[in-house]
Amino acid sequence: MLPAPSRLTGSDNFRLVTRKGRRAGRPRLVVHAITAEEVARFGAGSVRGVDRVDPALAEVDAVPRVGFVVSKAVGNSVVRHRVTRRLRHVLRDRLGTVRPGCTLVVRALPPAASAASADLGSDIEAALRRLRLGREDSDTGGAK
Repeated sequence: MLPAPSRLTGSDNFRLVTRKGRRAGRPRLVVHAITAEEVARFGAGSVRGVDRVDPALAEVDAVPRVGFVVSKAVGNSVVRHRVTRRLRHVLRDRLGTVRPGCTLVVRALPPAASAASADLGSDIEAALRRLRLGREDSDTGGAK
């Protein structure tokens, strides 16, 4: 289970991250990410359909937040919940490596249903490296 401050909730928050954030696609998942600096720069009013964004998303020192999207394309209810639990477990272990102030939305793709947790973990790590969201990347501000 993710700690409560690390859980992303609210459809407006998900919408902000998926529409205005950067993304990195992998074979089994897509990671959407936005930093606190980007949230402050965009503001909620500049995103169509976004009315109420949590002000904590713009706090630079806030703990990283994570949300999951697992659609019916992945499988039935049992499969979707299994994939969500695996992703939650994988990210819980890697949350300390993510730069503070980052907000992630992990969207599972259909191949995630048959993937092992180790494969999901390697996809998460590769996506985080590509997005440059690790704590060691904080001095570059996530820029490429």
